[in-house]
Amino acid sequence: MKTLSVLCVVCTLAVLTVSGTSEPKLKNCNEVREAFTSKGFNMNDAPNKVVNGAPLKVCPQGLSCCTAEMEDKLSQQSHTEIKAPVSRLSTTLQSTFKQRHDHFDKFFKELLKNSQTSLHNMFVRTYGMMYMDNAQLFTDFFTSLTRYYVSGSSAVNLESMLSDFWADLLERMFRLVNVQYEFSDAYMECVSQHTEQLQPFGDVPRKMRIQMTRAFVAARTFVRGLSLMPDVVNKVSTVSASPSCVRAATKMLYCPYCSGQVALKPCQNYCLNVMRGCLANQADLDTEWNNFLDAMLGLADRLEGPFNFESVMDPLDVKISEAIMNMQENSVQVSQRVFQGCGTPKLNKAFRSKRSGKETGFTGRFRPYSPEARPTTAAGTSLDRLTTEVKKKLKHAKKFWSTLPETVCAGELTAPGDECWNGTAKSRYQSDVIGNGLANQVSNPDVEVDITKPDIVIRTQIAVLKDMTNRLKAAHSGNDVTFEPVDYTSGDGESGSGCDSPSCGEDDIYISTAQNPEKPRVNTVQKDSSSASSRGSLALALWGLALALLAPHWR
Repeated sequence: MKTLSVLCVVCTLAVLTVSGTSEPKLKNCNEVREAFTSKGFNMNDAPNKVVNGAPLKVCPQGLSCCTAEMEDKLSQQSHTEIKAPVSRLSTTLQSTFKQRHDHFDKFFKELLKNSQTSLHNMFVRTYGMMYMDNAQLFTDFFTSLTRYYVSGSSAVNLESMLSDFWADLLERMFRLVNVQYEFSDAYMECVSQHTEQLQPFGDVPRKMRIQMTRAFVAARTFVRGLSLMPDVVNKVSTVSASPSCVRAATKMLYCPYCSGQVALKPCQNYCLNVMRGCLANQADLDTEWNNFLDAMLGLADRLEGPFNFESVMDPLDVKISEAIMNMQENSVQVSQRVFQGCGTPKLNKAFRSKRSGKETGFTGRFRPYSPEARPTTAAGTSLDRLTTEVKKKLKHAKKFWSTLPETVCAGELTAPGDECWNGTAKSRYQSDVIGNGLANQVSNPDVEVDITKPDIVIRTQIAVLKDMTNRLKAAHSGNDVTFEPVDYTSGDGESGSGCDSPSCGEDDIYISTAQNPEKPRVNTVQKDSSSASSRGSLALALWGLALALLAPHWR
């Protein structure tokens, strides 16, 4: 019987030798202990001699340099090592779009501030005390615009706010050009109610309403999209690896150590199957992620074109001046129509005595308006420059989730050809590489994945992206977008906290794709043939002439 056992052992060794699958004879564990120490383990955690690997649950159960306790520690290390590159790539992505969000948000807010400052300085020079006495109207106007940019229609109804602004401006100007009359509150209410019919400011209010609504909706929706990206990335990247993923990663990364082959790297296709199994849920985010990025790119095109926030806000003072000029030119006709519709007001008995007093109104003299004196940039940049930069980053972010396995398995982590670890030995990896996504993992040879249980966090983020994509498309069409009072930037961890590497600010290209998404169709918007600056200068000149002719009414 003893002779038969010896013969069986000899036969087995002979078969292994002929087949070429026998592993190098494991003599001692010195090299393995040194390798473990370089990974941060205590040398005493590894056995100082070859032991029986029967208790091992993941690695081969022959002669081994790993104990069961060591295998547990290697599992923890494997979990950390497969998470590290995903975390690094995700942190870079978060940092990239957190920075872009901050740049755009600061730019839009400074444009609003610059526009208000420009109007104030221009109107002080042009109208003097007449403007100063009514400056609160314009202050409230810009305050409402800022609130609308920050909070949208939940805080300010832009159309109603603009209508109220023009009605209030008409009331104040109507009193100025008809100072010889007394007007009751009821009478002025009648005047305000007929602002649209009277059209005292020409077509300026209508054009401004259309341009401002489109520009503000596009700007704030785009900024909201940029703020959403770091939060989605943060939530998705923190999804924990499944136990089967950790086992597969341990087998891929550290089982060669247990057999004494510390320099042996996993085969590339083997690594791809393991990582596609581990990141199956994340890959399912890719379709909606790409749809979202396409919608962001489409809205960026709008911001560069017909919905340009900068081109709307920069000449706002000139546009309002043009509207006031229209009112001045048509004041006689407007007054006559008001008198016909609301009745003839009573004469102001104190008008003559007031005329003899000190003149505090507009003198009829205008200072030349210099477009060069306007602020040319906000936040030290321009909208064209910002959109050009962010569009590059958005395109680079395409297919981020589906290409994570390739990105992780690239470089020095794996080895090509036959000189690699295939999960059982140093040999070519024979299995086919399976596809991305949860459904494809049913045939994954290396990671057990329950395709009937999708990750709830990732499914939630898919829904969030889909909802935001619809809002971006609505903004692209020029429709107002109402956001529910949900803080997309809140989460379990810091959203878009940035990375510590100095290179994150510049070389933050996390993945390179050759895809060139089709440019969304942009409806052409008819533009005025003349520039805002030339129209503003002409408006002021004509207005000066008109007011000079109307000066007798004010004295």
